[in-house]
Amino acid sequence: MEKVRKIIHVDMDAFYASVEQMDNPDLRGKPVAVGGNRERGVVAAASYEARFYGVRSAMSGKLAALKCPKLVFVKPRFDRYKELSNQIREIFYDYTDLVEPLSLDEAFLDVTENKVNNPSATLIAQEIRGRIREEVGLNASAGISYNKFLAKTASDINKPNGQAVILPKEAEAFLEKLPIEKFFGIGKVTAEKMKSIGIHNGHDLKQFSIQYLTKKFGKSGLHFFNIVRGIHLSEVQPNRIRKSLSAENTFEKDLSDRVSFEAALLEIFEELKRRINRTGIKGRTVTLKIKYSDFTIQTRSKTFEQYPEEQKIWETVMDLLQQDALALPVRLFGIGLSNLNVEIEQEHFGEQLWIDFDGEL
Repeated sequence: MEKVRKIIHVDMDAFYASVEQMDNPDLRGKPVAVGGNRERGVVAAASYEARFYGVRSAMSGKLAALKCPKLVFVKPRFDRYKELSNQIREIFYDYTDLVEPLSLDEAFLDVTENKVNNPSATLIAQEIRGRIREEVGLNASAGISYNKFLAKTASDINKPNGQAVILPKEAEAFLEKLPIEKFFGIGKVTAEKMKSIGIHNGHDLKQFSIQYLTKKFGKSGLHFFNIVRGIHLSEVQPNRIRKSLSAENTFEKDLSDRVSFEAALLEIFEELKRRINRTGIKGRTVTLKIKYSDFTIQTRSKTFEQYPEEQKIWETVMDLLQQDALALPVRLFGIGLSNLNVEIEQEHFGEQLWIDFDGEL
């Protein structure tokens, strides 16, 4: 039986712009550009409403404004994007420690063997996307396949807010039809060079030998020869130091009274205890996270000299809750631990894991 990895590529949809629209309801449904302005600067990200008019990242602000006269420019808030990116990655780590972030808004996950003992990478991807939507408030797309290149390619197929799988038996036929500019790792300049010698899709690329591609494109020639045949041996390279352990929940209806606050926090605390018991992690800093109905976020923390036991953590959460009156109804509560007793380094992850492949991902 063939052995194969199960790889997920998760890609947030218009991440920076979507964060701005989430945090500022006045921007929802409007074309938004993060970065730049009407006279100068460069667009760092564009909402899907702006992309409809042809606005793209790396475009000058002046050109973007010409393409979309009603475009709203906002200043980037990288601290906020990093905060949410870290929150999203913590969700990934609930499923696997083999996580390779590519940027703040995308990552590879190897779920060949995983913490939830689910043999279906497709179902895991659906669950992860659902949790990101519920716990963070943003949409993500995902691609699933047996290597990183194909997973990355698949994540673009049903964007936004969708996912796609490329099975081993489907890979070569899929790649033969794929436009050359859609191949991950083939940029605009390389794509134009390929088109100039008659390579417009995967089928065209497949007609050229390793020797020719290497002569024409250097070391990348071997890579191009392999990927069009569905061969990509690069493993997911985790590089993670866990800095916090947390659990949180977004509520269907905003909470507004003390009884519902405590009931919700108790449920979250029970989940945090399960994670503590599973990982053996302890933390000296206890943090209560509050997201209000207007999407503003507040955190309250207390740090101890020694690692508090579970009962002390709960008492601290209650103290932090009572520290000040809550300004508005609550959309989300979270409880976190930081200043941890362990740091999980890359060398602890071990070698690549493999399982028998049953024909599904």
